Amino acid sequence: MVDTGIFATTAEVGYKAGSGKSSVSAAEAYVNSFMTQAEAEINATCRYNFSDNYTTLNADTKGVLKCVASNLAAIYVIIYDMSGYNSRVEAEDLINVLRDAALRELALLKDKKVTDFVREVV
Repeated sequence: MVDTGIFATTAEVGYKAGSGKSSVSAAEAYVNSFMTQAEAEINATCRYNFSDNYTTLNADTKGVLKCVASNLAAIYVIIYDMSGYNSRVEAEDLINVLRDAALRELALLKDKKVTDFVREVV
């Protein structure tokens, strides 16, 4: 199987999910599903289809999209099975860090002041 996500790869999601991640939820088939959901959430939240216009975006914008999508998908990987982490608190702390970063990055993508920069054509 091959990565089908547009914004981030299975490996990038795995890095963020940490060493306690489930081998099932970190498998490519699961991550591809999680990435599809994350990308759709980003597009809907920002009311702009970054997926369809990805090739025209600048490198900085692509980097922010990669960060948001991999954070959201990593949260799904962790939630699927928390038993591999030292404690539930460790897993929840990781989820909180990823969620906070995703919210911060989504706010950047939605901010009217940076809309022109974010959607700048290369």
